[in-house]
Parts: sequence; C-alpha cells; structure tokens
Amino acid sequence: MKVISSFLAFCFIVQIAWAHHTIKGTVLSAEDRTPLTGAFVGIVGTSKGTITNEFGQFELVIEDPAVTLTISFLGFSEKTIEVDEHSGSIVILLETAAIELAQLRISASEMNSVNTISKLDLKLRPFNSSQEVLRIVPGLFIAQHAGGGKAEQIFLRGFDLDHGTDINITVDGLPVNMVSHAHGQGYADLHFLIPELINVVDFGKGPYYTERGNLNTAGYVGFTTKSTLNKQILKIEAGRYNTLRTVGMFNLLGEDLALKGHNAIAAVEYNMTNGPFEIPQNFNRLNLFAKYTGQFNANNSLTIQLMRMTSKWDASGQIPQRAVDSGEITRFGSIDPTEGGLTSRTDASLKLISRLPSGWIFENQLFMTSYDFELYSNFTFFLNNPEYGDQIRQKEKRNITGLNGVLSKTSGLGNNSLTTKIGYGFKIRRYQ
Repeated sequence: MKVISSFLAFCFIVQIAWAHHTIKGTVLSAEDRTPLTGAFVGIVGTSKGTITNEFGQFELVIEDPAVTLTISFLGFSEKTIEVDEHSGSIVILLETAAIELAQLRISASEMNSVNTISKLDLKLRPFNSSQEVLRIVPGLFIAQHAGGGKAEQIFLRGFDLDHGTDINITVDGLPVNMVSHAHGQGYADLHFLIPELINVVDFGKGPYYTERGNLNTAGYVGFTTKSTLNKQILKIEAGRYNTLRTVGMFNLLGEDLALKGHNAIAAVEYNMTNGPFEIPQNFNRLNLFAKYTGQFNANNSLTIQLMRMTSKWDASGQIPQRAVDSGEITRFGSIDPTEGGLTSRTDASLKLISRLPSGWIFENQLFMTSYDFELYSNFTFFLNNPEYGDQIRQKEKRNITGLNGVLSKTSGLGNNSLTTKIGYGFKIRRYQ
C-alpha cells in the first residue's frame, strides 16, 4: 500500500511539472526596435505577471497550454496577444501612444511603475535646457539666478534643496551631483545634457531608494538618453535679445547595422543670448554628445558615451530692491557688472550589461568626469567694502573616476515576482 501511494504521488508531481510551460519573449519599441526595460507582461484573467529586464526580455510560467498575454508600458499602446506552449521565444512590438488617465491602472499586482516621464511627455512642451525638464517632475520647482550657466535652485515637496544638496540626479547612470562643491554640497549642473536627447525621466520622492545612494534625502531624478534616432534633426531657433539656439542630431550608422543591434548617434547644441539686461549677459553654451550602443547577442550589450559642455556668461547677478526703488538703476540694471562665470564638463562612460546563464543580470559601468567651475558673485554689493565692493570668487577643478555595478535577478514568487539586487561602487576624486 505504501509503494502504491508513493507511486501515485510521483505521478501527480510529474503531471504538475508537465502542466507548467515557460513562455519567453522580448518587448521592443516599434519605432526604433530598442528594448523596453520594465514593461509589464501579465496573463489576462489572473494576477500573475512579470516585468522585462534590461534587454527587454521576460520569462513567464503558464499552467494552461494556451493563454492571453497583455503587455503594457508607460507611453505605449497596450497590446494583447495569444500564446501557447509551442510559441517559443516571441518578439512583441509596442507602438508609442499618448498617456490617458482613463487607461492608467494602479494595482499591487502590477509591477510597472508610473513614476516615469516618457519621451512622449517631453514632446508636449519645448525646453531650452535639461534643467527645465525637472519642472515636469510632480512637486519639483526650479529657479534660476546669477546666470544661465549656473545650476538652478531646486525645491521638492516643500524642501529647499539648494543646487542639489538633497536630491540625487543621474544621466544614464552617471552622477550629476558634485559633493563638497565650492558652491554647495551636492551641486547638480544639468546644462551638459541636450534636452532633445532625453528618452525617459525616472523619479522618486523621499529617502526610500537605497540603490540611489548618497544625496537621496528628498528624492531622485534619473535621466536616460536615446540610443537611436528615427530621423536626422537640425533645429534653429531665434528670438529677442540676440537669442539663438541650434541643435543637430544625427545617426552615424546605417539601417543594416541598426537591425543587427548596433546604433551610434551624435548631437551638438549651441545657445547664446544677451538677455533683457542693460549690460549684455553674453551667455554662450556649447554641448557635444556621442553614444554607441551595441547588442552583440541576446545576452550582452555595450554602451560607450562621451559628453562635453562649455558655458560662459557675464553680468546677470541679483540687484538690491532699494536701488530700484530709489531710481539709481532700473529693474534690468546692474550694481556690479563684473559678475558672471564659466563652467565646463567632460564625461566618458563605458557600460557593459550581461545576462548570465543562471538568469542574473550583471551591469558594470566605468566612468570619468572632469569638471571646471569659476563664479564671481556679489551678494552684499558695497556693504562691507564701500570702495571696491564685496565680490567673491568661487573656483574649483576636479576629476572623478568611478565604477558602478549591479547584480540583479527577477524570479517568480507565487503570482508575483521577486527582484534581488546586489550593488557596489566606488569613486576616486582629485581636486585642484
């Protein structure tokens, strides 16, 4: 009797094992065939689902021989397909679409996050700098003072974050914040990023994101740039006060290589303006950008990225209200016309993402940053020194070399998924 019971239990286990099937697939953008990381793939009629990894890949165990899958990603049209145990590895293309609140669902069982700003949202309004993109983040405000080349003042959830003291900002994994900076801890100058290159903006509020590390007190904002362009772009904008802005964005590789997973783009941006001030601002900024992304096989991708920014401006500091009230100067006048500054930043990044045979995703990013800063400010004007004025000079030059790494894996846990992450990183800073 005991032998028969053991045999029946064995048959039952085998039957259950055979009743489970694994569906594998890849979710891509139909526009440029790039992988969509974090897309939600769920089984219709159940609460079971998963999200795509860094390669846009997913694995889903199904109990029935045939099921209907729903695939959704913020900024793309939801798609429904039927699959069965013989479907093998499938490729799913999602079309871009407007985000409608009526279609937005928030469920504890769905792991797709709504704390992102898609590239579709970025098309709804024009931006002259990436600092202005921060305004789209709910609850975040910025204010500019003392020149267009200086990092903006940031306010989030009622907190004054100065120029980045308590908010972690990154671009493609590169840290933007400069700790122990001459103009304040966490100084985050985003002007080196061309706004038309931004693909997705990820954000979070509060000190709840351990993986974001330092400066994540009030929240974080993470920018992801485009890896490919669906067309070449040349833009020229002009306005009052001798304002000029030009942007050029170009694909460097042909369609044949793009279909094989190799993309390279380059971009240039030039800004100039005198502003409405009686003493011209003489603001100039030049941005250069180059990025190569190679998908060598289904499990390995390499990204090489270079960025360069130079910026210079004059006489755009604050003025005392008493001088305007007395008629000494107009609201567009200046007390100290020698205020101004100059900054430059150079970034180089090498990022390798590999999918290990065990299912773990291994990311490694080596980066180098060189940053120069020089600012002339006059906060008290001639209060302390009536003859020569109270101008101060803040100057520094630093080089940063760092390595970031993440080892992660998403596995099934009942009707939900469990993601395990192990991270590491280090930085070497040299100051002058």
